[in-house]
Amino acid sequence: MKKNILKKLAAILAIGTLTLGLIGCGSSNAAGAKDAGKETSSEGGITVESIKSKGKLVVGTSADYPPYEFHKEIDGKDTIVGFDTDVAKEIAKDLGVELEIKDMDFDGLLVAEQAGKVDLVIAGMNPTDERKENVDFSDIYYKADNGFIVRKGEEDSIKSIGDLKGKKVGVQKGSIQEAYAQENFKDSELKSLAKVTDLILDLDSKKIDAILVNLPVAQINCSKNEKLGVSPFIVKDMEIGSAVAMKKGSSELQVSVNNTIKRLKDENKIDEFAIEANKLVD
Repeated sequence: MKKNILKKLAAILAIGTLTLGLIGCGSSNAAGAKDAGKETSSEGGITVESIKSKGKLVVGTSADYPPYEFHKEIDGKDTIVGFDTDVAKEIAKDLGVELEIKDMDFDGLLVAEQAGKVDLVIAGMNPTDERKENVDFSDIYYKADNGFIVRKGEEDSIKSIGDLKGKKVGVQKGSIQEAYAQENFKDSELKSLAKVTDLILDLDSKKIDAILVNLPVAQINCSKNEKLGVSPFIVKDMEIGSAVAMKKGSSELQVSVNNTIKRLKDENKIDEFAIEANKLVD
């Protein structure tokens, strides 16, 4: 009799232990699913909650493109500045978090975005149809034409696309300028490099004849370097405008970023940021 009772008690305890184990596992899985939901939206994008929970917004950029983004020594410390950086600061402020900027090659920015290494990409980037296949974009926050940097005294050597025949043209790797040049400069020799600063060195050493860049970038570089000049020929049919890139499915974050952009436009802040950025360029 006592033996049977002990057997029954053992069975009850075993069932109880198994039940508790299952409850524990269920709770753990539910918590894990809940935490995962905080990191990504149901569409697979980055959520506003995940940014707020870590207390910072991580922005990827390519800081060799003044006045958009560039390095500047401020109070003895190397700092990334530019009007794209100012836009990033405002987005972070509206989200109520700190800003962290990661500097990398332009052609690696969207790869970093898709890999979740950054929350946003702000780098004077145009929302082309090809890029939209891989990431989502905000509204346009800035638009400018494109032009050519040449050596001083050679400004009139490029007055039309026809004048590019036989010339060596430099473009930034992964940029809209590279794609445009590949499509339209069939009679030119193209050279793609990761940084505009490297292209300028090649122009100075006569390894290339011209650099196709965003016009504000051309003007800034030429104003700070007496060896450079800007061609009078302006390419008007390629610029879509600069927008903020984010992981696909980040709809809530996209709304938040667009709200900040609208506020900055309404307050004419972006034009102010551009003016201030120009003053910072050495």
